[in-house]
Amino acid sequence: MRLADLSKRSGVSTATIKYYLREGLLPPGRQVNATTAEYDEGHLRRLRLVRALIQVGKVPVATAREVLGHVDDDSLGRTIRLGAALWALPQDAEPDEEDPAVIAARAEVDRLLEMLGWETARELAPLSPVHRSLVVAVAALRRLDYPWDAERMAPYGELMHEVARRDLDFVESQAVEEKEKVELAVAAAVLFQPVLRALHRLAQEEESVRRYGIQ
Repeated sequence: MRLADLSKRSGVSTATIKYYLREGLLPPGRQVNATTAEYDEGHLRRLRLVRALIQVGKVPVATAREVLGHVDDDSLGRTIRLGAALWALPQDAEPDEEDPAVIAARAEVDRLLEMLGWETARELAPLSPVHRSLVVAVAALRRLDYPWDAERMAPYGELMHEVARRDLDFVESQAVEEKEKVELAVAAAVLFQPVLRALHRLAQEEESVRRYGIQ
């Protein structure tokens, strides 16, 4: 399809598509002549993913480019590609390692991972920005005197492990190429976040009414 067709099918303006092409978020089309290129279904799929990352996931353009660069790196296996893409996503501020709350939180997070049997997460902890984000969040809760220790967090970890299994079960069920599977896994990681957050809040509302009634 030509650029105008890609714009029509995706609902994205040609100016925005050209911007994504310049920024490396969208691979170039097949050059037909000096002024015309053709695009295929892969471009349409990638364009929709880019829009979802930026508009729904609120991922900055530069970060989206880094994430998609890892997705496209076919020199890596699926686990490494997905892990690198997830680590490139926006994370919380770096923890203050001298803060007593951070020190206590780090110890509880390590205990939590040991309880859950997440050995890979424990091994990668010194390098993982996702691990650091969890430490920051737990430290904030502890500063508020909420007793968020490993035992209290473990059931949540088990639930999230089930979510992760379902994510990857869905990816495996799709008859698509390897890169598309990594794209799907990244999309699930980013786009399911607002779904899970909204479901969590709705569940809290529902449980509150069931327990306490409408007051």
